[in-house]
Amino acid sequence: MDTWRPPVQGICLPRSASGPARTGLSPSLTAQARGGGDQRAAAPAQAPPPRARDVTVPRHARVDVPVAFRKEAQRLTMANAAEQWVLVEMVQALYEAPAYHLILEGILILWIIRLLFSKTYKLQERSDLTLKEKEELIEEWQPEPLVPPVSKDHPALNYNIVSGPPSHNIVVNGKECINFASFNFLGLLDNPRVKAAALASLKKYGVGTCGPRGFYGTFDVHLDLEDRLAKFMKTEEAIIYSYGFATIASAIPAYSKRGDIVFVDRAACFAIQKGLQASRSDIKIFKHNDMADLERLLKEQEIEDQKNPRKARVTRRFIVVEGIYMNTGTICPLPELVKLKYKYKARIFLEESLSFGVLGEHGRGVTEHYGINIDDIDLISANMENALASVGGFCCGRSFVIDHQRLSGQGYCFSASLPPLLAAAAIEALNIMEENPGIFAVLKEKCRKIHKALQGISGLRVMGESFSPAFHLHLEESTGSREKDVKLLQEIVNQCMNRSIALTQARYLDKEEKCLPPPSIRVVVTVEQTEDELERAAATIKEVAQAVLL
Repeated sequence: MDTWRPPVQGICLPRSASGPARTGLSPSLTAQARGGGDQRAAAPAQAPPPRARDVTVPRHARVDVPVAFRKEAQRLTMANAAEQWVLVEMVQALYEAPAYHLILEGILILWIIRLLFSKTYKLQERSDLTLKEKEELIEEWQPEPLVPPVSKDHPALNYNIVSGPPSHNIVVNGKECINFASFNFLGLLDNPRVKAAALASLKKYGVGTCGPRGFYGTFDVHLDLEDRLAKFMKTEEAIIYSYGFATIASAIPAYSKRGDIVFVDRAACFAIQKGLQASRSDIKIFKHNDMADLERLLKEQEIEDQKNPRKARVTRRFIVVEGIYMNTGTICPLPELVKLKYKYKARIFLEESLSFGVLGEHGRGVTEHYGINIDDIDLISANMENALASVGGFCCGRSFVIDHQRLSGQGYCFSASLPPLLAAAAIEALNIMEENPGIFAVLKEKCRKIHKALQGISGLRVMGESFSPAFHLHLEESTGSREKDVKLLQEIVNQCMNRSIALTQARYLDKEEKCLPPPSIRVVVTVEQTEDELERAAATIKEVAQAVLL
């Protein structure tokens, strides 16, 4: 029976040397396309599988095939070719992949299968405790202490009580003594002019401010004090803080951030250490006043910067030092520091709490002492609790440097501002310093006298500069135990107080200090102490030290 078949049009049939044309059609269609004959007289029984390259057909072999039939044939051919090509690519990728890659993929597949078929948690056997067992467990449980245990004889828990102003003569525990412990260098704490200025301010403004500088805590007397400090230090601008410790501790993290580098002296005071900790910068400690060691660290950093210049361009470098070190009484070698600053492109932060109002012809500190241009120092910080006999601190420098602290200095932004009466007292103290510049020479001479008188004490050695108003007495030989050293020195302090000489030990937070200084007795000199009192103090310390240490 004859069956009607549509005419084949428009298909190009490429020929092969060994067989019929491969078009992706059935053999009957191929035969009909060639000669238009019967389906039974068509081509071979088995045709090779279609391939993607056979879709394109030369024009000279075209026959007439309906359009729909032609498109369906092309779609089937391309689908079969795509499936074969994906499989070929997968097999080829497996052959080309490295062994470790295949092993890792196999492990991941096994791990995923394990997660799919394993339980997410294991049910543990539950054992209900009786009420008696629960009570026994509660009684046996001991919580960790909130704070570490402290002995009752710790000095911090057995402090001395002062009655009256801690000026030249101080009453401690009901006993009057000559004060060699307070940082009242210029004797302004009990000065009548300073007290009168504070009293007038108290009547005008009241006691406190009850607000930070940015929230109705800025008084006109604050601006006057900042202006006076800037003019006194010969800088463009100054900023005051209400707490001396927070001054440098707030200034450092206002500029130095994570990723910046700070080179700091090993003997830096605790306020500097807290500022560095808050900054989260990379800290590099150099030996005390050892400029060779500092330059070694700077050179090492320079080599690191050359390896990664892109990072070096955004990394800031700071050198943080003290004018006169609180923990040692020694002065920093500022001229050499300035040379290293310009050589290695670093910034210098100078903490002058002990040197402000002490060193220099006019009491301007280490820069005046060495004759260095104050513009060579990027930031100067000092507290007003020593020479000015007030409370708080200040920073001074260029305007753009100081203004940054008004936005980023934590102690400035979040603490209540300095009480106006203390600002007025500091202004009057500056007036006295400017009116009597000879007071600094008097202080320096008295420091040299007692420093010389204390030389050669058996068992003790003097640590600090001869012109420093605060220096230390260390044990020549340690007992090997810090606790025993502290007790020996405290015994010297107690016996001196019994003889009306008020001294104190230098106090440290042992577990918090980065580089814990050795125990020492701190001796503080003021302009109010007479020559006889200086000689008496030196003689008393010698006698007591010999009695305790020998």
